[in-house]
Amino acid sequence: MTDTAAESWQRWTESRNAAVGAPHGPLALTGTHWLEPEPAKLPGLPGRWWAENGTVCAELRLGDGVRLEHGSGERELTGRVELRPDTDREPGIAVLDDLRLVPIEREGELALRVFDPAAPARAAFAGISVYPYAPDWAVPAVFTPFETGGQSVLVENADGRARPLTVTGRIAFTLAGQPHTLTVGGEGGRLSGVLADTTSGRETYRFRFVTLPAPDAEGNTVLDLNRAFLPPCAFADHFICPFPPPGNRLTVAVEAGERQVVTV
Repeated sequence: MTDTAAESWQRWTESRNAAVGAPHGPLALTGTHWLEPEPAKLPGLPGRWWAENGTVCAELRLGDGVRLEHGSGERELTGRVELRPDTDREPGIAVLDDLRLVPIEREGELALRVFDPAAPARAAFAGISVYPYAPDWAVPAVFTPFETGGQSVLVENADGRARPLTVTGRIAFTLAGQPHTLTVGGEGGRLSGVLADTTSGRETYRFRFVTLPAPDAEGNTVLDLNRAFLPPCAFADHFICPFPPPGNRLTVAVEAGERQVVTV
């Protein structure tokens, strides 16, 4: 372990704790409200909300106090309002007092997420437990794309529903002298994957995410399991996170990366 690697990893762990514990970070999520075509009331929010033509719509009155996050601080949203979801280049995020209202789209379905800085999970957060950095967990990997390009694999999600997960190839690597592979996604840039191992559900959360640098022309990249990180659903039940696809459950104990959420 070099000082540079250790310091870089330490900064990464600190930035992860700061992001997770931020006022509108993952711990602040208090609800994901899936919307129907018919207007309906949402818990704790003014107006009526529904999904229409790929947007989150609302009917609001003067005095409801809902504003665009990046709009004029003096102008309320009133009447019929249309907010583009997070999959759009310019999503329409709204605020209500300290709440942040984020429209999302997943597989054609629309929802409104509510982030509350006063969420009990955020108040109880004491950090993320991690394994100590060890250089042996950063290993060379080779990416081989699927001949047919991106594929959709149906995997169970944290909310109990199965959804398609787009994967583009596999990485091959060696741990403790044994060969392994992981199915990953990403194209033309960084790679990402979902994995479990023999520590999952015991020493670590049920599964973890990893990201890898973009592979070079020969497919070479690096899998640094010191930076295996907890999925958003480890911090709030209202997140949708994909479970590992078939073949992404390693038969070794990956004693590296983030382990569990620590609470007071």
